Amino acid sequence: MKRLGLTRNGRLWLLLIGIVVLAGCSRAPVDEHSTGIWSHYFVYPLSWLIRHVARYFSGEYGLAIILLTVVIRLLLIPVALYSKKKQQKMKELQPEIVKLRETYSSKDRETQRKLQQEMMHLYQQHKVNPISMGCLPLLIQMPILIAFYYAIIRTPEIGVHSFLWFQLGHPDSLHLLPIIAALTTFVQQKVMNASMNEMNPQLKMMGYIMPLIIVVSSWNLFAVLPMYWIVGNVIAIVQTVILNRMSS
Repeated sequence: MKRLGLTRNGRLWLLLIGIVVLAGCSRAPVDEHSTGIWSHYFVYPLSWLIRHVARYFSGEYGLAIILLTVVIRLLLIPVALYSKKKQQKMKELQPEIVKLRETYSSKDRETQRKLQQEMMHLYQQHKVNPISMGCLPLLIQMPILIAFYYAIIRTPEIGVHSFLWFQLGHPDSLHLLPIIAALTTFVQQKVMNASMNEMNPQLKMMGYIMPLIIVVSSWNLFAVLPMYWIVGNVIAIVQTVILNRMSS
């Protein structure tokens, strides 16, 4: 299980790296003439889609971003279902894993090597791969979500529009959005950890660190960005709760 623990820690680091990338990415406008595979084939199509959807809401870019965030998250549900299915299999294997640990409880190198071999045999027998369970879903989601994020901040029209009490292209003067983004991140972490029945102190600590990172990084960013995080967090919370009930 040590390898599994490292995988989960790695997943948290990937999330942090993603946040850093999002906070410091280029804000140069993107259009059909933008060059580079990333800008032309990933960011621009999403930017075009945001503009196109906004036209149906009389230029309300805030509503367009919320709707597209929901749609993208819904399209990623199969990835979440795959991850949940693998987590359930891991839970079912826990009694056998505990037995293996008891059988190979000695800390000498040879015994630990034998333990790892037996555990890998157990995973193969039940067609479970802890690495793919932990990292693969995130690696699939992150490019899509980051490309959508880039499309938001690199679409000039968004910056000149307002939504609710804030301007999309300026920091929230009331600073309510960064606080709400941090709170929803905290709740999401709690729900996610509860769904995995995790008692790992490192994961618990991340449940407090990540909201702090979110509130600090979004305090002076365009208001559209914490709004985007809030919508994504709410969808993730609802999705996790529903999946938990389906699997219980």
